[in-house]
Amino acid sequence: MKIIIDENAGFCWGVVQTIEKVEKALEENPDKNVSVIGEIIHNTLEIKRLEEKKLSTINYEDIEKLDSKNSITVIRAHGEPPKTYNALNKNNITFIDATCPLVKKLQEKIRYYYLEGWQIIIYGKYEHAEVIGLRGVCNDECIVVRKAEEIENKIDFSKKIMLCSQTTMDKDGLFKIKDFIESKIAASDIKNNFIFKNTICNFVSNREEGLRKFAKQHELIIFVAGRNSSNGKVLFGICKSENENSIFIENFSELDIEQIKQFNNIGITGANSTPKWVLEEIKNNLTSQLVF
Repeated sequence: MKIIIDENAGFCWGVVQTIEKVEKALEENPDKNVSVIGEIIHNTLEIKRLEEKKLSTINYEDIEKLDSKNSITVIRAHGEPPKTYNALNKNNITFIDATCPLVKKLQEKIRYYYLEGWQIIIYGKYEHAEVIGLRGVCNDECIVVRKAEEIENKIDFSKKIMLCSQTTMDKDGLFKIKDFIESKIAASDIKNNFIFKNTICNFVSNREEGLRKFAKQHELIIFVAGRNSSNGKVLFGICKSENENSIFIENFSELDIEQIKQFNNIGITGANSTPKWVLEEIKNNLTSQLVF
């Protein structure tokens, strides 16, 4: 029996920089309360590892309760809306901005086109942490959609339209919405009235081809991600489309060992928010329980 870990799996660089900033803050400030607003990453095992190093997780409403003299707060890779920065500054809370640079640039794009009077369309999930930040930079005056059919009665096609995407969405869905909008605008007017920004993270979109290949190479795919990971849901969907024998788990305890014994070639992969050490731990646990 072979058990192979996907060499392309693991944290995206935006998450890597966030984790590094958090661990540095914890190391340099052992006597202070270091917290992050919202789950630092959609992976319970990584959250637990950082909690053991004394990182705490808070909500926006908790900012006012923080002790300004003994608190350091981290803004995670997903980014935050302006009201969060305002609350931190108002309460004199020291904070570290670990927003992914790609998300930060996307926020700037949306703010610019919003102030220029463009109608903002975001392909994404309305309540996703990243999208909450994106909505915030345009005073929530935007349209968030998941599929082309949703926008038929939401867009004012007499206004200029700017389309962009949450960074962790799938490329196919984004381009379907692009094509739909273009089909509703006269060809002669598209250049001046429609701006399309493919703001999906390259790390996310580039994984698709490799993931499809990886899924085909193995009899069984064990896909590891947090239940709340948007990226995890997208990537697992890709695995499932290529290999019906793909299962989604959050931790090793969810595996049915007896079911797995029927397969001789197993691939382990995960979301961009799934650390490599988790994949290796699952492989080691499988190895100890299966007969080779």
